[in-house]
Amino acid sequence: MIIKGGFVYDPANGVYGEEMDISIEGGKVVEESRDGKEIDALGMLVMPGGVDAHAHIAGAKVNCGRIMRPEDGRRGIEPKTKLLRPQTGYTVPNCYAVGYRYARLGYTCAFEAATPILESRHTHEELEEIPIIDKGALTLFGNNWEVLECVRDGDLDKLAAFISWGLSASRGYGVKVVNPGGGEAWGFGGNVKGIDDPVPNFGVTPREIIRGLMKANEILRLPHSVHLHTNNLGKPGNYETTLATLKAVEDIAATRDRQVLHVTHMQFSAYGGTGWRDFESKAPEIADYFNSHAQFTMDMGQLIFGSATTMTADAPLEYGNARLLHAKWSNHDIELEESSGVVPLVYGRKMPINAIQWAIGLELALLTKNPWQVIMTTDHPNGGPFVNYPEVIALLMSRAKREEELASLHELASKRSSLPSIEREMDWNDIAIVTRAAPAKILGLPEKGHLGLGADGDVAIYDINPTDLDPSKDHSKVKEAFAKAKYTIKGGEVVVRDGEVVAVPQGRTYWVDASVPEDQAAKVKADLVEKFAKYYSIQMSNYMVQDAYVTHPRVVKAGVI
Repeated sequence: MIIKGGFVYDPANGVYGEEMDISIEGGKVVEESRDGKEIDALGMLVMPGGVDAHAHIAGAKVNCGRIMRPEDGRRGIEPKTKLLRPQTGYTVPNCYAVGYRYARLGYTCAFEAATPILESRHTHEELEEIPIIDKGALTLFGNNWEVLECVRDGDLDKLAAFISWGLSASRGYGVKVVNPGGGEAWGFGGNVKGIDDPVPNFGVTPREIIRGLMKANEILRLPHSVHLHTNNLGKPGNYETTLATLKAVEDIAATRDRQVLHVTHMQFSAYGGTGWRDFESKAPEIADYFNSHAQFTMDMGQLIFGSATTMTADAPLEYGNARLLHAKWSNHDIELEESSGVVPLVYGRKMPINAIQWAIGLELALLTKNPWQVIMTTDHPNGGPFVNYPEVIALLMSRAKREEELASLHELASKRSSLPSIEREMDWNDIAIVTRAAPAKILGLPEKGHLGLGADGDVAIYDINPTDLDPSKDHSKVKEAFAKAKYTIKGGEVVVRDGEVVAVPQGRTYWVDASVPEDQAAKVKADLVEKFAKYYSIQMSNYMVQDAYVTHPRVVKAGVI
């Protein structure tokens, strides 16, 4: 395949809007393809396929969200065709809709942000049903009994061995940490209030859990850093906890060319105030810190007005949401591992808290000087559905659009945030970074997010000419173009043409095989045999994700041996 004459934005390779051809052969970008289909991209915007580094697209909590709001299933209905399976849902779309909708946006890869080991079989059953895109799942470790014991005992080698086993058992890609220690405390009706608050029955603190997991992550040299959901997330004044957490790990260094810690959906962790009455943005303080600490990255967690279905392994947070909003609530305690909750809600333009939250996400992206440190997400479906990414792109590129939106919101959005004074408007190169190049680098996917030689042949072409359009003024055209890709190419195959899905190949599932010394693996296995005999309600033989659940794997090797 030869993509002819588009304006190519490939910041990972220093290509900034050059008119050039892209050749693909055998599913990979090559220097020159002598034969094959030509795609005329003359006068169009060409970027690598989009990469979503943090979304909730598969697993038990997603299915719980579908059950809890049946009205959502009536939205976005598209009937079965000769090619496509039926599509339903908006905030919690079914598996088929997830794949089709990402592809229509020009995205070719998305990662499920949190799966407990115990429930990973179900996660992979859903990932298998998501068509077209490549995917993976991050495995939860922050409240696991074995982790807490290893941290308590100061045994980092054993902790690394357990992470190795857990990633293999879950066919997971990386270490996810949610409200470290708080999930375990919730099993006894409590929570942790700060990074030095001890976890009941274990005598360890969130600070120690985070540091231990980060050090073990570097022992294993995993492709992705620890992926952290902070303590006190979603609470007024929590920016202090966020900054304290970052300062507590400044001395830890990455063993690979990547960040040492990724803080996820930062919008929910950048709150000021002593309560909801004086709630305000502290995004400038967070951005200032990131501007002087290049070893950390974050994603936006941008809020979208309208329906959302919040779902997280932070069960105390969801209990608080349900009590505050008088909303439906689901609670889940996962044996020896995690807790979770689901709360459907609606974000309102005239609700002062929601309006300020909306401003915070944009502030974080626009005030962080290096676009490689902050990537675009909505924490789907917590901040809003991923189908609204074109709206977020338009907001990042147009101050005029932000001003229009602010005029329609509660006045406190302007008074308690710095957004009205921010002049910065992202350019095409910035958008290519925050939606493609940076998430691929942050996840540790060298074949994604760029169009250099050897890269996956994943390309998005948008029917928009970046040389004769001013995205600040013509933001509606930007949004329209990014909502329906002219072409989406996955591995050298056209899967979307003129915004319509025309092919449904099976994507691959990434997981990490991290090796450790045999003696360390044996120590962990002895612990697990005891725990399964005493505490788990299932047999260890029924716990592991088998190869039959991952039929198109992309196994990434890591480890210490």
